[in-house]
Amino acid sequence: MITRDPERFFAFAALCAPNPARATPKAVFLVAPEGMSLAAESAQDNGYMAMAERIDPDAALAEHRALAKALSAHVPVVTFPGDPATPDAVFPNNVFASAPGRLVIGHMKHAVRQREAARADIRGFFTEALGRREIDLSRQAGIAELTGSLVIDRARNIGYCGLSERCDESGAAAMHAAFGLDATLVFDLAPGEYHTNVLLQVYAGRLAVACPDGFADPALARAILGFHAPHAVALDARARQAYAGNGIAVSADAAFLSARAVAALSAAERAAFANAGFTLHAVPLPEIEKAGGSLRCCVGEIF
Repeated sequence: MITRDPERFFAFAALCAPNPARATPKAVFLVAPEGMSLAAESAQDNGYMAMAERIDPDAALAEHRALAKALSAHVPVVTFPGDPATPDAVFPNNVFASAPGRLVIGHMKHAVRQREAARADIRGFFTEALGRREIDLSRQAGIAELTGSLVIDRARNIGYCGLSERCDESGAAAMHAAFGLDATLVFDLAPGEYHTNVLLQVYAGRLAVACPDGFADPALARAILGFHAPHAVALDARARQAYAGNGIAVSADAAFLSARAVAALSAAERAAFANAGFTLHAVPLPEIEKAGGSLRCCVGEIF
């Protein structure tokens, strides 16, 4: 089922019993920020990018290595080399994503990111080394920036897809089918927002965090939080701008956010993670965050 009707969606979702075994990835993959710079093309519809600043590529690489090390304490990590010709490649989850038995390749809006989708090494890792079937959405008409636009509650096999310049109705339908979801709720993001995963995250099916002001209809964000209550956190605009909505659970008890994001959380919001059974890990990413994404955007998942 794919729908814009929240009542219909949540009635269906209530029947989807969470399965902890499928809630978190078996491994994750990263793409190193080699020669990382700010892509002017991406800045056309990503208001989080710090275009007045310059990225220190050596500092970005050091941050990325520290992220890989921190994640590796909880889940296997594969890091692919970056390329200065693809300056946004440090955020691979928008281009490559997986579901059991499948590799999904997104249809990126901007040409600078479409080049990433052609990488033979990442495609080959999934298809040849892991034996995954390739589903290439870059060949269909709809714009579909994968788990940037589509936040998946893997435990329930349901999705939340926010439409923006980075995802349209056709792309949402293509992703719903490609990931094999049982239900997807489609909605509009607020003007100026580009990706859902900056505004919403479901941690291992147990905790929902949302930024209502990033939704065209803030009541919909509150409905998502209500469905996941009592383990649900609504973030304000200040926390959203610090990327506090852009986190990930990589295991049943480990949740990750950037250090800037964790600093933006109140004591009660941090306690919500503990109450849901998560230890919250903070990783400093000040250089990488200049490019308009944060920790969740850096992490591709292998299911």
